[in-house]
Amino acid sequence: MFAEPSSITSETSAARPPESKKKSDRAHASRPRHNALLRRLICGALCAALASGCSIIGKRASDTLSTIVLDQNDPELVTSGLPAYLLFVDGLITQHPENANLLSAGAQLFAVYGSRFATPEHAITLTAKARRYGERAICIVHKPACGWGTTDYDTFVAELGKVEKKQLDALYSYAVGWLSNLQATSEDWGAVADVPRVEAVLQRALALDETYEHGAIHGYLGILGALRPPALGGKPEEARAHFERAIELSGGKDLSIKVEYARRYARLVFDQELHDRLLTEVLNSPTEAPKLTLFNVLAKKEAEGLLATSKEYF
Repeated sequence: MFAEPSSITSETSAARPPESKKKSDRAHASRPRHNALLRRLICGALCAALASGCSIIGKRASDTLSTIVLDQNDPELVTSGLPAYLLFVDGLITQHPENANLLSAGAQLFAVYGSRFATPEHAITLTAKARRYGERAICIVHKPACGWGTTDYDTFVAELGKVEKKQLDALYSYAVGWLSNLQATSEDWGAVADVPRVEAVLQRALALDETYEHGAIHGYLGILGALRPPALGGKPEEARAHFERAIELSGGKDLSIKVEYARRYARLVFDQELHDRLLTEVLNSPTEAPKLTLFNVLAKKEAEGLLATSKEYF
């Protein structure tokens, strides 16, 4: 993801640790070495970014995440190694608090780690930071956004219409950080009330560039549209259209989209044929894909679990 020795004499056996113990020791010792390697790669790349000037730190940080983390096929390695990266980014943001690129990268990093690798309790703290970083990023590149937290919904939506394409990176990070925090605090009715606002942010991002991040915006809108059945205000058919478009824009390489499509939409409308087809496609698809390998590995594990419970659910 991320040969047994022969016992020649009792004296030799006593001097030499059992092979099983040596294997165990080697396995135990290998993990810290891998983690140290990941930390060295991350810190080295970020130091290079610092040497290049703070105006591109955020972009370099995002590139580092893509090449070092997102292309990993070992989630356990990422889980144990990524916190060092988060601490480093925190330090950079402290040193460069007005760097929107760095804040955007931080928002997405903490959102990813908090929503995919942290415990539920820790996720609340991590995603709250992701949300704050996203808010600061959009505030820096689009000054009216600094007051969005106190506006009513209609004014908020109208203000979103003024965001330009050149500000899309910050707007997307704002949405991802906020959405990750809503997921972590889903039992809070106050958080649930924010869902329409997050959806409005994603709709504006979609209008600016639907191809952004290979259709990721469509994927998020698909999830939001399928949160509730139609009787409670859900939009399952809109969700389906978003999922289909996300698959098209990613060339079918983002397996997590198909898993969410099956989990959110197919189960909501009780379409077992679609459900099982999507998950089977995930399991039969290649895992390796630029910037998608890590999430594809996770998607396959989730697909196995969902498919195993298909008959019971339907």
